[in-house]
Amino acid sequence: MAGLIERYRDRLPFGPDDPVVSLQEGSTPLVYACHISERVGAQVWLKIEGANPTGSFKDRGMTCAVSAAVREGASAVICASTGNTAASAAAYAARAGLRGAVIVPEGKIATGKLAQALMHGARVIALRGNFDQALELVRELAQRHPIALVNSVNPFRLEGQKTAAFEILEEIGTIDALCIPVGNAGNITAYWKGFQEWEPGGALPQMRGFQAAGAAPLVHGAPVERPETVASAIRIGNPARWEEAIAAMRDSRGGVEAVTDEQILDAYRFLASQEGVFCEPASAASVAGLLAYGAPEGAERIVCVLTGHGLKDPQTALEQAGSVIPCEADLASVERAIYDGS
Repeated sequence: MAGLIERYRDRLPFGPDDPVVSLQEGSTPLVYACHISERVGAQVWLKIEGANPTGSFKDRGMTCAVSAAVREGASAVICASTGNTAASAAAYAARAGLRGAVIVPEGKIATGKLAQALMHGARVIALRGNFDQALELVRELAQRHPIALVNSVNPFRLEGQKTAAFEILEEIGTIDALCIPVGNAGNITAYWKGFQEWEPGGALPQMRGFQAAGAAPLVHGAPVERPETVASAIRIGNPARWEEAIAAMRDSRGGVEAVTDEQILDAYRFLASQEGVFCEPASAASVAGLLAYGAPEGAERIVCVLTGHGLKDPQTALEQAGSVIPCEADLASVERAIYDGS
């Protein structure tokens, strides 16, 4: 299967002879959600971005950002991250033979993401601060040193991430609304870019962004100094793509709303137990928002973006799931364990 740049080269800023760093990202499942559809009274699909090579949507942008870095002669890449960008940047840097460095908020990164970044050989720096401080520092570093910054402030990241919108339109055609988690706000900006570029003048969906209540600067209209939420991937208080995201929601007649951690975790468990889809908590914000606020008026076809795989954050999963049942090694005991209380 071809990676994104090969599939969509005519819609991306890469020539036929440009270097391509790919793990055959993209082409992720678009799964019809029967139970969610029934609850909201509309047809709802789940765009499962956790099926990308490193388990999150970040791979779409990273193939483009790292390919461009190689084309421009960079010897290293750097990023600030709450986890998924770190994992993806580390993997694509390893694939390209570049040095990778990531700065993460100390104690605020999910175990699965930290393990990925370390295993891919990146230099992982735990900052005694939050993501917004980390991003400010890496931007300064990139100005001082010959190193490629691969956060979503890099325009090549948006170029790659817009291809998810292409895939939705190719598979099911026009939709009425897109529900998506919002952290640094690059992804909602990229989807809107993709929808606009696919067929200029065609029908466009409402962009519905959802932030965690403890990290909802776009909802409040002001940065959040100390963002807090169980959804670590969107624990960001001052989004880098603030203005572009607001424009996307405004121009699409959409909007941004906040969902509580309780609502996020309810959606997280519902997706796993009812739809059979295991995503990380931040991903569930899109479904939490749809369930909390309902389908937009007149919307019949909706896509919820699930940005990362559930195995990214195994600790939260274990805290939210049922317990393991101890059992003796005989048939009667196993039968009791399976059927008692069912």
